[in-house]
Amino acid sequence: MATDTTTTDTAATGPETAGPEATPAPRATSNRSTTPGSDGFKEYIGSGWAPREETLPQARAQARYAAERRARLSALYPGKRLVIPAGSLKQRSNDTDYAFRAHSAFAWLTGWASDSEPGSVLVFEPSAAGHEATLYFRERAGRDSDEFYANPEIGEFWIGPRPSLAQVASDLGLATHGLADVEAVLEATDENTLVLREADAAVTERIDTLRLISLDSHEIDSETHENDDRLARDLSEMRLVKDEYEIAQLRLAIAATAQGFTDIIEDLPRITAHERGERLVEGIFNGRARADGNAVGYDTIAASGAHACILHWTRNDGPVVPGDLILIDAGVEAESYYTADITRTLPIAGRFTETQFLVYETVREAADAAFAVVRPGIRFREIHATAMEVIARRTAEWGLLPVTAEEALQADNQHHRRYMVHGTSHHLGLDVHDCAQARREMYLDGVLEPGMTFTIEPGLYFQPDDLTVPEKFRGIGVRIEDNILVTADGAENLSAAIPRTAADVEAWIARLN
Repeated sequence: MATDTTTTDTAATGPETAGPEATPAPRATSNRSTTPGSDGFKEYIGSGWAPREETLPQARAQARYAAERRARLSALYPGKRLVIPAGSLKQRSNDTDYAFRAHSAFAWLTGWASDSEPGSVLVFEPSAAGHEATLYFRERAGRDSDEFYANPEIGEFWIGPRPSLAQVASDLGLATHGLADVEAVLEATDENTLVLREADAAVTERIDTLRLISLDSHEIDSETHENDDRLARDLSEMRLVKDEYEIAQLRLAIAATAQGFTDIIEDLPRITAHERGERLVEGIFNGRARADGNAVGYDTIAASGAHACILHWTRNDGPVVPGDLILIDAGVEAESYYTADITRTLPIAGRFTETQFLVYETVREAADAAFAVVRPGIRFREIHATAMEVIARRTAEWGLLPVTAEEALQADNQHHRRYMVHGTSHHLGLDVHDCAQARREMYLDGVLEPGMTFTIEPGLYFQPDDLTVPEKFRGIGVRIEDNILVTADGAENLSAAIPRTAADVEAWIARLN
């Protein structure tokens, strides 16, 4: 049940001043029940509480890695003040919000991950030694205030105990201050202040306003925004190569994802009996994600039958019918925010038909060919090109193309892409499509290095109304997606333990049903 998020009779949430330090005002209306505002109530609820134990935690495992990342960023921006917000709560409807997830760059630089507090801001203040990094967040309210019982966004009665400044400082190995103090820092905004613009619109707007005052201007010049964009770009590019902590977290996320696929297969009889079996698939996997991780890394795709030809099918409201295939694209996000991104295509009845087998094994052939070329020194785009050679050759052999495979592969043709319009790979990490703001020469045209992690996910999709393919192919969609780590001398398929070949997939289903 969603508890009524009430306000007090006497506006007990405190002053609603503008800026990042402001106390969030509960989204409530005057015609709803209210928390008592009488002096007697306030005096009574503020008394009789046991003393808090202020136990300082040991620094978390990620703290030293985050410190190294901050040092690298500091070296790129000598003399610049850097403002990296965590972001704020996002409204779902009326007075309900989506679950909070901090901006990935903030999480990467602090290591706070799923413990991050909404509204927090990380500031790099220039110093003689480089920068002093400070985390500003809304510390917990004392029992002598009304905030802890009257504010449904941050009050302890509503959302549970919150950490102190000292506890977070010990946990992250990072200096901390109350969020109210960040305004004084932002007041120093000048041409040397950069902000991660996309993270928090309110903080960005405040800095832009202060920039105008500093510059005595009515318009911010393009160079200022370009410098902000450069900060976002650099933070993306710095994450292209993962450290050992990040790789370990991806392994945890992939292991949990593997268990989620197993959960689905074990429950296939119930899934196929339900008129919206795709919803059950989604729910089963999401349950595993919450049990073993933070959440799902993205909306689960549970695409049965012809729905598998819709690349981002997330309505998941169709039946799961024996005889069809179901394409499941899903990933568990660990508490650290690192996410897996795995796709398996399963024969719902347990066995592939002849045509399904042909399509499936062709997709696996393309995936295996792409994986075989991965090694340090090649360009990222070569992975896709290798997979496409297989797709073009096989679709030409089946008579689906109006030209030869060699002709189809020419840049101004690409006929085979009708049956696979998406790319073969994307980087993977804190975001399912990681490092998205990196420059093309660092991403698509970039050279592989040990520690890079990405997907390999070729597919074939024959739309149910596609008259260019024989009827037996129509409505079949297959994708196989694995998560890859570049090593010193080649690559490791981090998700190889999840059955991939047609024979192994059939044995997997038989074993669990």
